[in-house]
Amino acid sequence: MELPGGTDKVLAALSAGALFADLYFENTRALRIVLEGEKIEELSAGEDAGVGLRRIEGDFETRYAFSNDFSTGTLLALARRLGGREARSVQDPGPRASGQLPVKVVPEEVDLSRKIALVKRAGEVARRLSPEIRQVRVLYQETEKRLAMLDSEGGWVEETRVYTLFAVQVVAEREGLLQQGYEPVGGTMGFELFEEHPPEEVARRAAERALLMLSARRAPGGRMPVVLSSEAGGTMIHEAVGHGLEADHAEEGFSVYAGRLGERVASPLITVIDDPTLPGKRGSYLFDDEGVPAEKVILIENGVLKNFLYDRATALKFGKTPNGHGRRESYRYRPIPRMANTYIAPGPHDPGEIVRSVDRGLLVKKMGGGEVNPVTGDFVFEVTEGYLIEDGEVGEPVRGATLVGNGPEVLRIIDMVGRDLGFGIGTCGKDGQGVPVSDAQPTLRIPELIVGGEVK
Repeated sequence: MELPGGTDKVLAALSAGALFADLYFENTRALRIVLEGEKIEELSAGEDAGVGLRRIEGDFETRYAFSNDFSTGTLLALARRLGGREARSVQDPGPRASGQLPVKVVPEEVDLSRKIALVKRAGEVARRLSPEIRQVRVLYQETEKRLAMLDSEGGWVEETRVYTLFAVQVVAEREGLLQQGYEPVGGTMGFELFEEHPPEEVARRAAERALLMLSARRAPGGRMPVVLSSEAGGTMIHEAVGHGLEADHAEEGFSVYAGRLGERVASPLITVIDDPTLPGKRGSYLFDDEGVPAEKVILIENGVLKNFLYDRATALKFGKTPNGHGRRESYRYRPIPRMANTYIAPGPHDPGEIVRSVDRGLLVKKMGGGEVNPVTGDFVFEVTEGYLIEDGEVGEPVRGATLVGNGPEVLRIIDMVGRDLGFGIGTCGKDGQGVPVSDAQPTLRIPELIVGGEVK
């Protein structure tokens, strides 16, 4: 990435008298195609570029500004407004580190007509599956981010990130009852995404889920064993536990895990990891958004709390080492501690054995949205695809179930962990910022959980 002239002077002025300072340059190119029904409703392409300036003061206060104007005069003026001042000497940046996660088929090199045809084909497959299909929405999105980060410690990092996302949403209706099916796929990869996930299969899964729920009975409510299938993805671990392990929450006392490093906080069967180095996953990168190398972090090991996720600011404030988890949505935002690819490690049990161990309970195949209190870990989640378990067998589908509980308590009582591992993808929101993530879990047995549903 070609940097504007005068960058060294701007960084020198910004960092003078500060604990730490950095410049974050970003150029993003994106394409978005949306099909609604049988028509392409949105076809948009664009490019955005800007620079973020950050200064961390001696009292650990962070001051931040951004601009689309790369001129030396504008950036120097911003640096001074943040508290910087002209420096007599300019520190040369160290050797540049650069790279890109592997991409087999660069999306930009694929004809637009092929992408449009792919979206239309997925929509047609979903509509033809049943006359009860009422609405179909298909999204294709490609993003290329070129980044450069320079800091007051001589760091100079450049990275290119390519994201491809494809999602199908289907609404089915029967006698006034509406049900929805949603299936997203994507990651830090190019058009090769569709070799592993053909668009027709993604559309079929979304449509079949919506149709299945039309035939499902109302879920029974009450306390019961719950089996979370690996197909459910890691929504539970991400929302109910993961945010409490981010250092700005944990170190500031806004987390149930605050002050508990070294303590047992989960079942001995549970190991929780966040690993942005996993190839192809939606939350992967070589360097975080502060130029710190990506790092696999073991957060909970065999039930014992081992670490938190740090960015530079929280690491400075609490005397720790940043571990590659400072992330931001774009140059418009300062970095904060964030998850990347968060998962519960596989365990010793056969997934089929886990289901067979339950006399009567709920099998969750897909999780939906929900609400979580990061301070306490209390949660409510929707179940978008669930089944009764009766006498150790998967029974009829049920709809309208919710899971109500406490994340840390669930981790403590899980008593069976499968040998499998299934990933989900999403965009995680925090402090008004959204970043791409993935999460995963093996099949898990929770001996007792409150299931919201029909009570007879």
